[in-house]
Amino acid sequence: MKWITRERPKIDRIACPWLIRRFIDAEAEIIFVPFDQVLLKANELGATPFDLPHVEYTHYEDQCTFDYFIKKHQLKDAALNRIAAIVRGADTDRHDFAPQSAGLEAIFSGLAYNIKNDQELLDLGMTIYDGLYSWAKHLHQLKHTQAGPVEQMLLEVFNKYIKQSKSKKAPEWAKELKEIIQDQLDTNMTLSLQQLSDELEINPAYLSREFSKYFDNLSFGDYIRKLRIDKAKSLMDTTDYSLTEIAYLTGFSDQSHFTRIFKKQTGENPSVYKRNSGKSKKDTK
Repeated sequence: MKWITRERPKIDRIACPWLIRRFIDAEAEIIFVPFDQVLLKANELGATPFDLPHVEYTHYEDQCTFDYFIKKHQLKDAALNRIAAIVRGADTDRHDFAPQSAGLEAIFSGLAYNIKNDQELLDLGMTIYDGLYSWAKHLHQLKHTQAGPVEQMLLEVFNKYIKQSKSKKAPEWAKELKEIIQDQLDTNMTLSLQQLSDELEINPAYLSREFSKYFDNLSFGDYIRKLRIDKAKSLMDTTDYSLTEIAYLTGFSDQSHFTRIFKKQTGENPSVYKRNSGKSKKDTK
């Protein structure tokens, strides 16, 4: 069988090929192509796509593609379930799922940084997941002090990375997302969670669930409305635009919609805010 996914694999997109070759099809061909070519090439090559939105083999709620492979192919193996928790935590930046998740993410982030050839990275990843499976099958009950020097060193790296990860403010995708949102608002373009998830190559369900953690504890829709209202207030403070013009410049469908959202967000009508803003500007002259 042929399986195809996005290029530049790291965690889930290496774990899944390992699972395929070790438990489903030993002769499977794994193909990596740019994100926007996956479905096209899948049709051309007769390959099954995985780990991207709107295909069968993908994320579901808080489950990774690796989880779906196990469920779909009815792989009854406690060691695989242990690995699934580690992969899930590493791939979704939820290191509370398994203490080993942070270490796995650190290892594959470093390897992906050093190795630019996807097939070479996959070959090395197969060896790493073989080792992880052996640990999950035979060694997972060993305590830290029982492990050999190599295992002990890896555990120390895992624990150090976990401590560092707890102190970081936001993952890279959140920082990139904030910049994208601001750029789109500045150009008065409409925004949707699906568009943003496609641009970031992040599962939309995961993005929706994690969004509020890094954006003022607001949902995607509430955060966008807050930014638009903040922009509207700034325009009323610094310009003489009419409310109709401000509604247009901040992306609202009409002045009525703008007025309703503004009052909900601030507790007063925009006309009252604009009038008070005008008085403040006169007072400062």
